[in-house]
Amino acid sequence: MQPIVLYHAPSGSGPNPWKVAFILAELQIPFEIKWTKYLDLRREPYLSINPNGKVPSIEDPNTGVTVFESGACIQYIIETRITTPRQRYKRRLFFRCSGQGPYFGQKMWFSNFHSEKNIVSAIERYAFEAKGIIGVLESKLAKQKQGGSDWLVGDKCRYADLAFVSWNNLIPAMFPEGFEVEEEFPLFYGWWQSMLGMESVRGVLEMKAEAGGTLMDSADEARHAR
Repeated sequence: MQPIVLYHAPSGSGPNPWKVAFILAELQIPFEIKWTKYLDLRREPYLSINPNGKVPSIEDPNTGVTVFESGACIQYIIETRITTPRQRYKRRLFFRCSGQGPYFGQKMWFSNFHSEKNIVSAIERYAFEAKGIIGVLESKLAKQKQGGSDWLVGDKCRYADLAFVSWNNLIPAMFPEGFEVEEEFPLFYGWWQSMLGMESVRGVLEMKAEAGGTLMDSADEARHAR
């Protein structure tokens, strides 16, 4: 089997491609990362792969299929590499796509990157929404706990769990004002930390750390080109 090509942009700080990498690593599916400068994401030939000009995208040389958007990439991997998942697993994945990514992303942006600083209304709004997403996960994990499980669906870690890891890891940076996540949401925190202890997750995080230490960030060049 030829490795799946996973597109990412240097220096690898963006969380979304790593979600796909976690799934590939856990399923022991060979993959390689193709580093593409941010400026080149808005040009051909990449636009033929992802017309939205963002990462991640994947190319599967075994089937000739290209897929973009992290949720769609994960769904493709699951449906082509293992038994078609039950609908309830998919629901958790799409909750991540529609809830965690947008709200966590906006909190990260307004707290750290927006040109106009200290927009309190935006920061507070997205802090409220981000904590709301974590609260939903805490409630689900509490129900699972009653049945003897520490995972979102069933009795073991599945792709629906792993899809949350990369954005969870940004929580400290998202909340520079402070957020005692372990104290406020102990089940969520324990679930998150359990996944960080998995061999596949540790391996991908090592890849991320190496990329961050060796690749020059191409985002600044792209911002100035706008």
